[in-house]
Amino acid sequence: MSSKATQTQKLLLFRLSGSRLFGLGTLKIREILPFMHLTKLPHSHHAVIGTATFRGSAVPVIDMAAAVGYPPLTKEEQEKASIIITDIQRQEIGFLVRGVQQIIEADWKHVMPPPKALGDKAFITGLLDVDGDIIQLLDVELLLAKVYPESLNTDDVVLTDVQSGTLKSVNILLVDDSQVARKQLSDVLDSKDISYQVTSNGDEALQILLKDEELGRPIDILVSDIEMPGLDGYELTFNIRDNNTLKQPYIILHTSLNSEMSLSYANQVGANEALTKFDADELLQAMLRGTEQAG
Repeated sequence: MSSKATQTQKLLLFRLSGSRLFGLGTLKIREILPFMHLTKLPHSHHAVIGTATFRGSAVPVIDMAAAVGYPPLTKEEQEKASIIITDIQRQEIGFLVRGVQQIIEADWKHVMPPPKALGDKAFITGLLDVDGDIIQLLDVELLLAKVYPESLNTDDVVLTDVQSGTLKSVNILLVDDSQVARKQLSDVLDSKDISYQVTSNGDEALQILLKDEELGRPIDILVSDIEMPGLDGYELTFNIRDNNTLKQPYIILHTSLNSEMSLSYANQVGANEALTKFDADELLQAMLRGTEQAG
């Protein structure tokens, strides 16, 4: 590869409460709609305000402000609000927001991780300075996990003794900036007693790869998110493929994005596979394919 992998990504900026701006990658977005009549959903989470009809399908709509801890939008505010229809983790979800601002181009290298002081309950994965305004990038996976806690339950996957033993014999590294995604990944491997290392960003992942190479135990399988502050999954993959001193791991880019464009770009930068979150069996089967290369 002769040039560094760079891909700016578009972010939709919007408001939930007051003037504070939040951001969401446009690859997750299907459409932005004005508020419409919603059909009530009985026995649902308090932030789920109903379902909207989108292209012939009923799509649940979440008051995003209420879901992350702000006061819910009043009936009067809802009339002036927008619904962002997203395609995340293999499902369509609508998010009601107070106001859509604009779409900007953003480079993930400039996204800063959130301060540790915010703790594990902050619904943001990164911060971006845009002309002096600090944009908060929402952790949609965490938001959905709070609204739909049952989504965290991973179906038990059956592995043969040979398959389990094969995965236990390789060095696995997981990287994802979303605490929910890290938990899902870890739970799957923990349930099979498979050891691994895990980190929350691409820069730390690259350091682990280099360190383990020096120690003579190179990483065999890397499972990485795409959208991350600092070194994103695309650039992490490129940096690994461009480093002749590393034993090349089997790289699985694992993303909440359903966009064909994002998956196609993953292959261009050198990933072996690109999977949409979250299917435990699909992920383990991909890792098993990776063990064939490691062997």
